[in-house]
Amino acid sequence: MTLDAQARPAGRGRDDDGHEDDGASGRPRRGRRILRWTAFTLAALVFGGAVAGYLYYEHLNANITKARLNLGDSTPPKAAPNAAGQTPLNILLLGSDSRNTAADLKLGGSRADVGRPPLADVQMLLHVSADRGDMSVVSLPRDTMIPIPRCTDPDGGKVYGALTLAMANESLGRGGPGCTVATWEKLTGIHIDHFMMVDFSGVVSMADAIGGVPVCVKENVWSHTSEGHGSGLKLKAGTTYVKGKQALQWLRTRYGFEDGTDIGRTHAQHMYMNAMVRQLRENATLGNPTEMRRLAETATKALTVDEGLGTVKKLYDLSTELQKVPTERITMTTLPTVQWAQDRNRLVPAGEDADQLISMVRTDTPLDGKAGRQLTEQVSDDPAAPAGALAVRVRNGTGTTAKAPVLHRADAVVKALRDQGFTKAAADVTPATGTATTVLYPSHRLEGDAQAVAKALGIPLTQVRPSTDVKGVTLTVGADWRSGGAYPKSAAPAKAPESAAVLNGGKTDACMPVQPGFTW
Repeated sequence: MTLDAQARPAGRGRDDDGHEDDGASGRPRRGRRILRWTAFTLAALVFGGAVAGYLYYEHLNANITKARLNLGDSTPPKAAPNAAGQTPLNILLLGSDSRNTAADLKLGGSRADVGRPPLADVQMLLHVSADRGDMSVVSLPRDTMIPIPRCTDPDGGKVYGALTLAMANESLGRGGPGCTVATWEKLTGIHIDHFMMVDFSGVVSMADAIGGVPVCVKENVWSHTSEGHGSGLKLKAGTTYVKGKQALQWLRTRYGFEDGTDIGRTHAQHMYMNAMVRQLRENATLGNPTEMRRLAETATKALTVDEGLGTVKKLYDLSTELQKVPTERITMTTLPTVQWAQDRNRLVPAGEDADQLISMVRTDTPLDGKAGRQLTEQVSDDPAAPAGALAVRVRNGTGTTAKAPVLHRADAVVKALRDQGFTKAAADVTPATGTATTVLYPSHRLEGDAQAVAKALGIPLTQVRPSTDVKGVTLTVGADWRSGGAYPKSAAPAKAPESAAVLNGGKTDACMPVQPGFTW
């Protein structure tokens, strides 16, 4: 028996609105039933929509491939917050040449490549400033010879021993993207917060999802040699919207751009990235729910990320941080390199210019030279010990790949410190080649001491930071300070060196020069 039947006798009565209720006809009662069913249906639809939304969210999460962030034995400390409590964000972007799926194999390579360790043919460090006012991108040409640290494969536990020098792209095959992260951290001394990796087929599907990416060449180009080398890219002079296989060809082209080296390839990749960012920000069709759903499917299937980025929400939160940076404050650069003396087909970091670029990123200095953002130096609330009681170790890091270290440089700076009352300063013979000037300290209780040393020598406080690699306050005299008893004010560069091939994100008329002999 229903509640209505219990509450009302059969026959005529009044409904809740005072209208007659004809029990025989059942019309008002039927109206109430319709209202109840409508309310129930609406509730079911709302609940069902919520469930469907949750299930779709979980479906997208399941699309994302995740891997360990760092496979090395150590990691540099995160940058100290500025006075506003803000910290920079460092993300390593990787492009894998894996041929381990049918889709990837179809786009390039031979069946002999199936099963071989993948190579990280695209490597870019994306640095977002602490105040989100600017973004710096540093590419590393894949042919660059750099040290690769010891890495441990998280799946099988296999240990890959450290390499003194190896091609940069080999790190990915030594346990996964976490080894490439460890390699970058060793090279730069910069803590990397996240990585994002995409393979061949992912590049193609992303370009298709946003309707193509506009790229430009100054002449007709065909990346093809008589020996069969080249990406196969064939474009007419001017601007073309590339997608599908053409997008991948653009990113892989070496023969046909500039001088035919890997450096030209990184410049073309920067043009592509800038154009893609503009497409994502300007393309109105992405406001369409269907288009957004298609892009979400494509992006989540294409990506491999670290565990800290392994959900749609975390990726979305990251995207909102990146969108805070104006397009014209995005600066694309390539790590300055020179030909390696032992093999002209290989590169090595170009000494002072490479050190300068890395140092600027590490100290959160804008690469575009604009004065719109001033670095804020956070003064420690930890009181410094008296100068005479403060032990300081001084290392000579003035050597670079292009220049030998300055002899007895650590001793000269030790004398400068003692002249200012730091009588316990002493030289440290620990090797420190290819670094910028820094003052490191192992724990917060020594932060004030480290800052006191920096102030005594005129070193910016942005170059004072914590590190678990030292046991006490340690000053490394870098390649930016090869002479004198005080840190030179001119040592802090205003913008990235010209050899870094700077490309501004707001430049819409960028166009790739074509290598002679590769036109049609």
